Amino acid sequence: MKKIIFGVVLALLFSFFFKKCSDKRNDETVIKEHSALIAKQIKNVGKLVVTEGSFSEVFSYKKSKALFADLMIANKQAIVIVNADVTIAYDLSKIEYDIDEVNKVVIIKSIPEEEIKINPDFEYYDVQADFFNPFEANDYNEIKTTVNAQLAKKIEASSFKSNAENRLISELSKFYILTNSLGWTLQYNKTKIEDLESLESIKL
Repeated sequence: MKKIIFGVVLALLFSFFFKKCSDKRNDETVIKEHSALIAKQIKNVGKLVVTEGSFSEVFSYKKSKALFADLMIANKQAIVIVNADVTIAYDLSKIEYDIDEVNKVVIIKSIPEEEIKINPDFEYYDVQADFFNPFEANDYNEIKTTVNAQLAKKIEASSFKSNAENRLISELSKFYILTNSLGWTLQYNKTKIEDLESLESIKL
C-alpha cells in the first residue's frame, strides 16, 4: 500500500514539475515572439517621415562702395523674390533602442535629429549697379547665404517645424500602441510612456 501511495505522490510531483517547466518554456516562447514582433514593427516604421512646405519672401539688397577717398559713393541694389521648397525629414531607421525581455520593456535610446532642406528659387528685379561697383558673383553668393539664413530662422519660428514633430510623434505612437497591446512597457530614455499624451510631451 505504501508503495502505491509513494508511486502516486511521485507521479503527482513529476506532473507538477513537468507542467511548471512547460509553462516556463511557453512563457519564454511568447516573450521571444513578442520581442521579435516588436523588432519587426520598429523596422517597418524605420522610414523617412517627411513634411513638405513652401515659403515666399521678398528681399532688398543694397551695397555701397566708397571711391576716390570717399569723395564718391557707388551703389548697387536689387529686389530679390524667393520661392523656397522646404522639407523636414526624420530618418527613423536610425532610431537606437533596446528590448529588455526580462522586464518586458522597449527602451528608445535616441531619435535622429530632423534634416531640414531648403531649395530656394531666386528671381532678381530692379537690378541697379554703377560702373565702378558692378554686380559680381560674390554678390549673388552673399544674397543666397543671407536669404537661406533668414529662411532658416523663419522656419524655426513657424508652425512648420512643430507640424513635422507632430508627424514624428504620430509614427512613434505606433510603438506605444503595439507594446501596450502586448502588455509591454515603452520607455524613452528614463521616461516611462504611460499614455499617448505623455508620448506627445517628451522632449525630442
